[in-house]
Amino acid sequence: MPARDTFPHSACASAAPGLPDNQPDAQPHQSPPDAAPAPTAPRNRPAAPADTGQPRELPTAAFAEAFAQALLDWFAVHKRPLPWRFGYEPYSVWISEVMLQQTQMDRGVDYFLRWMTQFPDAASVAAASEDELLKAWEGLGYYSRVRNLHKAAKALVERHGGELPDDPDAIRALPGIGPYTAGAIAGIAFNRDVTCIDANVERVLSRVFDIDTPVRAQPAAARIRALAAALLPTGRARDFNQALMELGALVCRKKPQCASCPLSGLCESLRLGIPHERPVPGRKQPITPLDVATGVLVHGNRIFIQKRPDEGVWAGFWEFPGGCVEKDEVPDATIVREYAEETAFRIAVRDKLAVIRHGYTTYRVTLHCYLCALDGDVPEEPPVPPVLGAATEYRWVHFADLPRFTFPAGHRKLIDQLTTDLRFAPYR
Repeated sequence: MPARDTFPHSACASAAPGLPDNQPDAQPHQSPPDAAPAPTAPRNRPAAPADTGQPRELPTAAFAEAFAQALLDWFAVHKRPLPWRFGYEPYSVWISEVMLQQTQMDRGVDYFLRWMTQFPDAASVAAASEDELLKAWEGLGYYSRVRNLHKAAKALVERHGGELPDDPDAIRALPGIGPYTAGAIAGIAFNRDVTCIDANVERVLSRVFDIDTPVRAQPAAARIRALAAALLPTGRARDFNQALMELGALVCRKKPQCASCPLSGLCESLRLGIPHERPVPGRKQPITPLDVATGVLVHGNRIFIQKRPDEGVWAGFWEFPGGCVEKDEVPDATIVREYAEETAFRIAVRDKLAVIRHGYTTYRVTLHCYLCALDGDVPEEPPVPPVLGAATEYRWVHFADLPRFTFPAGHRKLIDQLTTDLRFAPYR
């Protein structure tokens, strides 16, 4: 049987390698949905120094001063009243930065507020079980983030008395914290003179300096880091880093609102009339379609669920067994085969419940969902225990108990549908 570190079931091993669920520092702070582009307007901010239109490795001191002043003046007026900005408590900044990776702001704020109520400090995270943390994180995706939070919180309790250190190297040494998150904590929470570069910062700097190669590849990535460091005004890292990200999120979007931009008088791509051509994108990864089948196995008024292993995609999540539909195989046959492989159960497929379509990174999944029973099922008799071949635990639970468990998104969508499916009413 193939290994279980795959998407989303064991049969998908060859179809979906390398899913980014265990990366320590995912690309942070994606921008909110774009608004319609504003018309290009004359530059309405301090004029750039005379060399603005000339190629250069780093900005002059005069340019850096004009850039920082215009940006900070704008931020003082337009910064959003986000909850972690009231006091800049290091733990709050840390949680917000991790949550906002690959998450839109409005959604991130809702999760942040709920999280802070349940886990108000690093010690409470360290003391929590992984199941509790995963449930609180459910729906945010990229679950390696919450597992790394758990590891880092334990390290903070052991090494630093539960408090985040203010030294960037000490922050970087915590489990799962990459250079972006370390820079964000040090720069925003402690106002240390370090930069943090997210997708918004990449977009702003690629436009202002007309960087004409993909921003996440060399040499552009190194140049953006150097530019951010050269532009950073001493003693203003907290406001400067946030202002640069805020500008990218609110104004210098994928469809830029150049007429509202405080840096329009300094922007080389605007001077050339090509802001919509920056940043230069990298090569897109192809979309991989996957046909997957899963079965909701019922016995009496209980449902079978199993827990995925502690390593791999969706580690520690609960699921209904299933897997990828193999070549020349129909989905209901997949369910029979997968249950035999994963549990040694012989099952009978009773009905098709739904077809759930779900996207995950570069995968587009069609999930065929079936109602199943044990072959020769006698509801009054206890079921034979499974032989777990792809899980660490199993349970027979009531339908009403399912929300207490953390499921992958496709299975959560199925559970939501079953709450109103009349065919499933006898099992609710």
